[in-house]
Amino acid sequence: MSETVLLVGGGGREHAIARAVAPDADCYACASNRNPGIAALADGMRSIDETDATAIVAFAEAVGATLAVVGPESALAAGVADALDDAGVYTFGPDAEAARIETDKAYQRRFMRDHDIPGCPDFETFTDMDAACDYVDAADGDLAVKPVGLTGGKGVRVTGDQVTKDEAKAYLRESGYDRVVLEERLIGEEFTVQAFVANGDVRPTPAVQDHKRAYEGDEGPNTGGMGSYSDADPTLPFMDAADYAEAVEILEATVDALPSYTGVLYGQFMLTADGVRVVEFNARFGDPEAMNTLPVLETPFLDVLTAARDGDPLPELDFDARATVCKYAVPAGYPTDPESGARIEVDEGSVARAAEAAGGDALLFYASVDAREDGLYTTTSRAFAVVGIAPTIADAETIAADALSAAGDGLRVRHDIGKADLVERRIEHVTRLRE
Repeated sequence: MSETVLLVGGGGREHAIARAVAPDADCYACASNRNPGIAALADGMRSIDETDATAIVAFAEAVGATLAVVGPESALAAGVADALDDAGVYTFGPDAEAARIETDKAYQRRFMRDHDIPGCPDFETFTDMDAACDYVDAADGDLAVKPVGLTGGKGVRVTGDQVTKDEAKAYLRESGYDRVVLEERLIGEEFTVQAFVANGDVRPTPAVQDHKRAYEGDEGPNTGGMGSYSDADPTLPFMDAADYAEAVEILEATVDALPSYTGVLYGQFMLTADGVRVVEFNARFGDPEAMNTLPVLETPFLDVLTAARDGDPLPELDFDARATVCKYAVPAGYPTDPESGARIEVDEGSVARAAEAAGGDALLFYASVDAREDGLYTTTSRAFAVVGIAPTIADAETIAADALSAAGDGLRVRHDIGKADLVERRIEHVTRLRE
């Protein structure tokens, strides 16, 4: 039988999902913005807020969807997967209760503690901000200050890195948060491993390193992610096979404690002197990490979706043994004061020319842009990404950098992502930690 897949979401992550689905199934999409990359791949696209479960179900029924993939965490938190499943549309994404492993950081840490999930840092939760401030004062070491709910990757403050203890206390008092988690600062190198999960099976994808800081040299405020890279094998240059296996074991232990979990389980890890620790879990594909892993997935993604729905074992995953480098173009002022509503031009031809010149591949993924009748406009978030794919990280970076001549006026790029000197600093950092 032919399949009809409904995709919820309109960012770069969802463009990558659409690209993975569209060759093998009818694909329909809905999002609050009109992503031109998704629109070009989809058989139909409708403007619907990603959290409007009622409207999304109606659209799914109208197009005869047999499967659904929910991209954004906001939609999962709003119970969109629950509503689609209740309507008889199998959804590759956790219900709202299971998604709490991302949407409620206090729940996440208690879950890890209660189920003896390895890699959990020391933590405390607070509803009283004065008590939280007292905890900051009494702490021997540095702390990560985390609001409990969703903040788009921009809510965490780390003492000894981003803020002083006094600044952290001011943040707690002025933020308006009603619940926070304070936990030990983890020192090391961050990486992520995403896994497809269904029917108790866990199928991991290659490790990726995201770059959260806004500016080159890992300076500036946190963002939703300025870019990322993966290597030609499942590990990264600063880690070994045992580190990757330790991360996968943590994901497997988490799924053992959540036997009905369905969808993508994303582990954000810190490789420390004491091994792999958990920074957080996400209940969906990462953005940008989906743009690193899905383009090199050789197993049809549709096969994963249908096996999950039908109760079959998930297929073993095959990946193209090449490296990827993803770089985002973002509006001026992002993330603190982004300029929205600016008309931009994207030279898609420059992407193809960069790939041809370097003998690799380059992919353009549109993100938080809005395609109107008179052109393409920025929103307050990331505009588009370019992914270079080649046998080495260095070659993939060259392709991505050349292709980003597509970024026009009013857009900013973190050029150092995937550069040899930045990767080497990661290697040296882990080497020092392990001495």
